[in-house]
Amino acid sequence: MNRLAEETSPYLLQHAENPVEWFPWGPEALEQARSDDRPILLSIGYSACHWCHVMAHESFEDPDTAELMNRLFVNIKVDREERPDLDAVYMNAVVSMTGQGGWPMTVFLTPEGKPFYGGTYYPPTPRFNMPSFQQVLVAVADAYREKRDDVMAAAGRLTDALDGSSRLGPAEGEPDEEVLRAAVRRIASVFDEQWAGFGNAPKFPPASAIEFLLQAHHRFGDADALRMAAETLDAMALGGMYDVLGGGFARYSVDRQWLVPHFEKMLYDNALLAAAYLHGWVVTGQARHRQVVEETLDYLLTEMLLPEGVFASAQDADTDGHEGLTYVWTPDQLRDALPAADAAAAIAYYGVSDTGNFEGGTTVLRPSGPEPENLSGIREALLRTRASRPQPARDDKAITAWNAFAISALSEAGWRLDRADYLNAARTCAGFILERMAVGGENPRLLRSYRAGEARVDAFLDDWGGLVNALLDLHAATGEARWLDEAVRFADRAVELFADPEAGGFFYSSREGEQLVARHKDLDDNPTPSGQSLMAMAALRLSRITGRGEELAAGVIRLGLPYIAGSAHAFGELLRVIDMYVSPPVEVVIAGDPSNPATGRLAAAARSGFHPTAVYAFTREGDDLPLLEGKGEVGGRPAVYVCERFACRAPVTDPELVAVP
Repeated sequence: MNRLAEETSPYLLQHAENPVEWFPWGPEALEQARSDDRPILLSIGYSACHWCHVMAHESFEDPDTAELMNRLFVNIKVDREERPDLDAVYMNAVVSMTGQGGWPMTVFLTPEGKPFYGGTYYPPTPRFNMPSFQQVLVAVADAYREKRDDVMAAAGRLTDALDGSSRLGPAEGEPDEEVLRAAVRRIASVFDEQWAGFGNAPKFPPASAIEFLLQAHHRFGDADALRMAAETLDAMALGGMYDVLGGGFARYSVDRQWLVPHFEKMLYDNALLAAAYLHGWVVTGQARHRQVVEETLDYLLTEMLLPEGVFASAQDADTDGHEGLTYVWTPDQLRDALPAADAAAAIAYYGVSDTGNFEGGTTVLRPSGPEPENLSGIREALLRTRASRPQPARDDKAITAWNAFAISALSEAGWRLDRADYLNAARTCAGFILERMAVGGENPRLLRSYRAGEARVDAFLDDWGGLVNALLDLHAATGEARWLDEAVRFADRAVELFADPEAGGFFYSSREGEQLVARHKDLDDNPTPSGQSLMAMAALRLSRITGRGEELAAGVIRLGLPYIAGSAHAFGELLRVIDMYVSPPVEVVIAGDPSNPATGRLAAAARSGFHPTAVYAFTREGDDLPLLEGKGEVGGRPAVYVCERFACRAPVTDPELVAVP
């Protein structure tokens, strides 16, 4: 056992019995490096990462490699999901040095934490024009010992560059509709007209870009924007990357066709995609989009929900050391699982062949033939068989930001699809985060990660921004005052902790948290919305209720504008913020007891349809928020007020007369 045995992260615990003398990141490791005058070997990965497991088996479990590591370095292992701040800073360094990044990430640091060399996966023997990991270890240690001045100078230059990159300069002027139109054109230029999605293999699910395209269609009536969004939703749901038996999406597709997945399933992908498919269904009316929403959220409730009511982070790509073993099929396996007639129909329907499309001649299920009459029975039988197989490991730590995405999806799907179980799950999850992952009253402290009864690691910008948006979504779905009050409280505290009053926008880590060699600002919205975009959206939504905070969103927009033109599809959430910022404000107040069915009917009428830039709030006793003040029932009947910058039309009490722009 090494020092990782006392950690709670499943990824770190996977390495607790390595012969490598791992430290977790912290003062003890840094002090050890200083006192021994040894460089630091920093290894960053996550539990569902296939190549992280490969490098662990090849190198970290090898006694000879471990002996070299222990003799030459102070070795630190980090879970990137717990410490995205470390991951971001040192990933930027690796990309600067090598032109590419990924996981596992291997970075060599001075005892002060300054990077001077790094890469990603290193093989145990030289191959693919790559040196072996042992060769890298010896060369780096020799350079640190024999060319110290050169190493320290390189580390200083790289650290200065990293610190400078966090001080992004804001653009001049204000955004307008042309920014949005140009973004649609830019996204169209990288759209895959044959298989949908953006770019070539590998393909990642572009939830935020899809959401923006749906909004662009709503704003401009842009048929091409809707086509790109709908075709991408349809292509991803055909199977392969989408689990057509059990619901839920794999992390990405290794090919252009969305067929062969990298099998890990992440909470954030599934929560964000559930919301994207929900909005796709609202806009297109296609029943298949609604089906994906319900199957995906049901998957989360079945496979990812922890006993405490929060959601686990991921399911592993590997089962018993083999990627995708749980999910793939051969014709003989289908014949063993089904009656003969059903097996023949399933083989034809799912395109299962002896050659397969994955390792060992196995097939990833993808409906491509005639639909069997007994499809539901076939699915149930195959799910039972699959459940009897060895299952992938689950990373059962709960991440605040990712759970916030799930709360948002469950909240909106709950009222749109009339699913009380979704709303109850959202309530329970939000309540747990507020009660067990946050401490303090007027000045709350939020924590990022929870596992095994312990919440730890100060939360980052995406945790705070995601939570505020989730609380606003839960308030809009239920009308319950608690969630709005908490959204205001946490948003105010986030501004204190993260805002940059000089350059605008927000830093990724709190001013009260650990200060690394550089302070990072995140902007791009892949694979998840950036902390900047989430906080900007939260500030903008709350400004329509409280009358303050719009300038914070404007600061983020100005930081991001210079980057959108070059890669618009990577800034989907920021483009949604811009869409809301340049839109005439739409504020909808629902006055009445949320438990009153008459209030519920009015709320349903006000929320129906697609109103992506509207803000919803329910009144309550003693309201002092500017939007809600002075608004109440009319003649003892619940009422809806539709407002623009707090100037409201006459209240409406008849659901059939409610009209939201």
